[in-house]
Amino acid sequence: MKTILSEDQINLTVKRLSHQILENCPDLSKACIIGIQPRGKWLSDRIIREIRLISPASSVSYGILDITFYRDDVRNEIRLANETDIPFSIEDKQVILVDDVLYTGRTIRAAMDALLDFGRPAKVELCVLIDRRFSRELPIQPDYVGKSIDSIITERVKVGWKENEGKDEVVLL
Repeated sequence: MKTILSEDQINLTVKRLSHQILENCPDLSKACIIGIQPRGKWLSDRIIREIRLISPASSVSYGILDITFYRDDVRNEIRLANETDIPFSIEDKQVILVDDVLYTGRTIRAAMDALLDFGRPAKVELCVLIDRRFSRELPIQPDYVGKSIDSIITERVKVGWKENEGKDEVVLL
């Protein structure tokens, strides 16, 4: 087991990602942040909290998206659906999808399919904590990256959040 990001490094990374989003979206009223369930929610919650600390006067729409029934592997195993909560229109907005790890790209493809049920955004961007660069099966690249890593197919990236596992850390297993 190798530590990729410690708790302090995760906190710094969340701050950096939040600042990058604010730099690229000066008018947050035309943007929204959507965390992908289940694991992208922990990162998106923190990014939203940080953006509200940095820029308290601005308001950014925030939602969470469940992609369970949009996945192409849902037939292979039984999955329990998570909550989707997008209480606003994404029509003509800059949507920033947030997930913890970008691996094959299939989760993001499913998220984009699910997103279209809520309208047609002007632009979709991707924010990830970890980008496993050389494992992509689909042509999907992140716009905001916490850390890029090179790993082999047999290795696994595990992101732990205080909220659900009691400790913030990213490890390579």
